Amino acid sequence: MENSKILIVDDDVDITQAIRAILKSSDYSVDTASSKGEGLEKIKAEKPDLLILDVMMDTWQDGFEMSRELKKSPETKDIPILMITGVKGKTGIEFKSTAGDPTWLPVDGFLDKPVEPKQLLDEVAKLLAKKD
Repeated sequence: MENSKILIVDDDVDITQAIRAILKSSDYSVDTASSKGEGLEKIKAEKPDLLILDVMMDTWQDGFEMSRELKKSPETKDIPILMITGVKGKTGIEFKSTAGDPTWLPVDGFLDKPVEPKQLLDEVAKLLAKKD
């Protein structure tokens, strides 16, 4: 869905710029935030069609907390969340199997870093199609 608004929330500038370039090449409108607080502000102001979210930012649980807050709120519960994280490589813990659990990890999609461009675009398209 070209021209859909996507917000990337990740504190790693290299990752956000790489994801942004991939998404812009497919005509998505992309904005970024580098923290949970900045991300929540931009979500309220911009009402993105999709959120791409990291797990570990200022704290190791920011992404978990943010996804829970968003899915509990009537204003944001329908925004699809794609979690892209390198937590498995850093901790050895596999979270992908819990993706979608409404209590533990209420996200709509989950990819491990590093992510291939085609895989990212396919997952974004799938999540945006489900939204309509």
